Amino acid sequence: MSTHYESVQVATLYPDAFNVAGPQSPIGREVWPRQPGVFIRQGGPPADAATSADQPARELPSRELVSGQFGLVPRWVKSASDARLRSTKLVNARSETLTTSNNFREAWLAGQRCIVPMMAFFEDDWRSGKAVPTRFARVDGKPMGVAGLWERWTGAEGEVIISYSLLTVNANSHALMHRYQQPGNEKRMVAILNEGAFDAWLSVRPEKAREFMRACPANLLTANPVEKSR
Repeated sequence: MSTHYESVQVATLYPDAFNVAGPQSPIGREVWPRQPGVFIRQGGPPADAATSADQPARELPSRELVSGQFGLVPRWVKSASDARLRSTKLVNARSETLTTSNNFREAWLAGQRCIVPMMAFFEDDWRSGKAVPTRFARVDGKPMGVAGLWERWTGAEGEVIISYSLLTVNANSHALMHRYQQPGNEKRMVAILNEGAFDAWLSVRPEKAREFMRACPANLLTANPVEKSR
């Protein structure tokens, strides 16, 4: 279970890696549950899009960068206090149960998929008997785009929370990830998307989107212990 990750802090990396402008405000290096982060979703029509018959509409943007809270808040949550409690437990969504999970079903069926930019994610190595935080990154050092879901929650008093979660896949037989996380538990890893599949992931129907839920090959990742964690 990936409860925190390292964000892409260098704004100039976003256009090349994700075809979006970088964040306008600085974001934290390590993003933890209920902390602010950014995600990429399919873009909507520009505010000045043409609507008249004699003025052709402009091409719609394909992607947009959005600020949100790490840890999804389902629409049916009734209060802000309940939202705070639930979101810390909803940072990961199991890809196998998206259509049956009460927490993620609405966002999945509504096509509210997103890409979460990150430089690395963290898991614990328990092989020594103690939890050793370990940083997983691409071998080539480039940013990665992880499959996610986003949601917009509106409270009774009009408060709004934009939130997101990371999608995970089984990693019991993964050449690298099977060594990590607590012994005896199912091994999971975030679903890292291929760069060429970004647009398709954001736009295809939910039943086709399941095809993107695959474990990243072990030879494309590197794992390094870190001296300290939060």
